[in-house]
Amino acid sequence: MTIAIYSGTFDPFTLGHEDVLSRACRIFDHVIVAVADDCNKKTFFTFEERIALAKQIVSQYPNASAEGFSGLLCEFVKQKHSTVIIRGVRNGSDFDYETRMASVNHSLNNDIQTVFFPPMDNTQFISGTLVREIRRLGGDVSSFVSPLVLQALNAKYEKIQH
Repeated sequence: MTIAIYSGTFDPFTLGHEDVLSRACRIFDHVIVAVADDCNKKTFFTFEERIALAKQIVSQYPNASAEGFSGLLCEFVKQKHSTVIIRGVRNGSDFDYETRMASVNHSLNNDIQTVFFPPMDNTQFISGTLVREIRRLGGDVSSFVSPLVLQALNAKYEKIQH
């Protein structure tokens, strides 16, 4: 059984993330969405909120699960008895960064292989940062995230404003 790890901050989980997840689920026996805790990013959603949203989203996929992790990704991959890391790459900048990370992860554990998923159709420009910024400024992000994530975004922004 091939277990693949799809890691990220998922702040928020976008339709681009869902596209990668759905395609990965068609290739691998099981996909674990690994929500990163220890990151250099200041996240909008808390670690617990990001995990909860990821769990709700992956519930649509019978061969996927979601959980949070801290520390080195390569250690989490090893704990889950996996050798595959999934990464989405939207553009050349993503590719440059992700190939460096793939090399580092492979250096730390030479059993690990990274599989890149390019964007499909209309997901190339979607990023969590873009979604948060558009929503913060009052824009409609319904074409970038699932209704579940949209509801969570709206609720969180409403809470902040009051």
